[in-house]
Amino acid sequence: MDPVRNPYAPGAGQRPPELAGRDEQLAAFDVTLERVVAGRPERSVVLTGLRGVGKTVLLNALRSAAVRADWGTGKLEARPEQPLRRPLAASLHMAIRELGHPRSDEVLGTVKAFASREAGSGSRLRDRWNPGIDVPATSGRADSGDMEIDLVELLTDVGGLAADVGRGVAVFVDEMQDLRPVDVSALCAACHELSQERLPVVVVGAGLPHLPTVLSASKSYSERLFRYSRVDRLDRTAADQALVTPAREEGVEFTPGALAEMYAVTAGYPYFVQAYGKAVWDAASRTPISVDDVRVAAPEAETELGVGFFGSRYERATPAEREYLRAMAEAAVLADLGEPEIDSVPTAAVAAHLDRKPQSLSPARDALLKKGLIYSGERGRIAFTVPHFGRYLRATAS
Repeated sequence: MDPVRNPYAPGAGQRPPELAGRDEQLAAFDVTLERVVAGRPERSVVLTGLRGVGKTVLLNALRSAAVRADWGTGKLEARPEQPLRRPLAASLHMAIRELGHPRSDEVLGTVKAFASREAGSGSRLRDRWNPGIDVPATSGRADSGDMEIDLVELLTDVGGLAADVGRGVAVFVDEMQDLRPVDVSALCAACHELSQERLPVVVVGAGLPHLPTVLSASKSYSERLFRYSRVDRLDRTAADQALVTPAREEGVEFTPGALAEMYAVTAGYPYFVQAYGKAVWDAASRTPISVDDVRVAAPEAETELGVGFFGSRYERATPAEREYLRAMAEAAVLADLGEPEIDSVPTAAVAAHLDRKPQSLSPARDALLKKGLIYSGERGRIAFTVPHFGRYLRATAS
């Protein structure tokens, strides 16, 4: 069929033509927005899930909902070892400007002071970085150098401004698990203060499945600060909807057999649904798309996934790290876990498979954790952050 009319969108963070299976999270967030502005007690939100399940897409959809509700919004992506001050200041700068209140410049001065202050220094640093805030930095507010004190003061001021306007401010943090421990602690403390004061500021984070563990390790009360929502693969109905709705808008149908085969090969993971959808559309010659079309297109889809989804991640690993990844995949099969690319495996089993002492493998394991290729949801166990990665490794990696 005409590739120009192909509706499917397999891209990182790219919204699919049909955002299926996320109605519950979207509806719950609409309630959160209304309750917060009304001064009702409500928690910030944390989305967790594997790579490729659409966390970033959902995060962007929630931000769009906040914009429609006339909130000020800002977004940032956490990066390992990057301090939170500057990206958060840039995010809040945008959100405060959207509020358009006469007091905005006053609060922006606090944002500028917060951004320009480096923890541990004796005075505010004036380096080459410019936050782009064209008001003087305030003094004595959010500029102590202690991240927890400064962030609590900053978000309290932002919340006070939003309350005066009768609106809210939402900050969206992608890859939240990559925040530094000091910044996680400060963010939890700030959310705690905002909740107690019932100020209309909401933090919405998205991250890998172990993000709740990261938060609870920072503050014991973090499980009560956030409403955790797991973003998982789509069930059969939602996966069919993600394929059928955009195709139908182009006058194309799927046979029941084709839809069943698509779910079998994608397991309902949104990124895979889009990747296979695109390949099958290009391979099919007419409507309705049949099970044979799916089977013909499968090698092309797998090749695309192997290069862009799995391969790019595998290439980031060193030889020692690749050995560890392959041992994880093989140990999972030997343990008969059923779905080894999802379930975790004991680190001891990986070491035993390689006939090595667990301590000797710590450097490779720690490096893979930092690179976001694996995660540890509980002590002594690890899992892939990417669904079907184990299957890919067993089939192709050497």
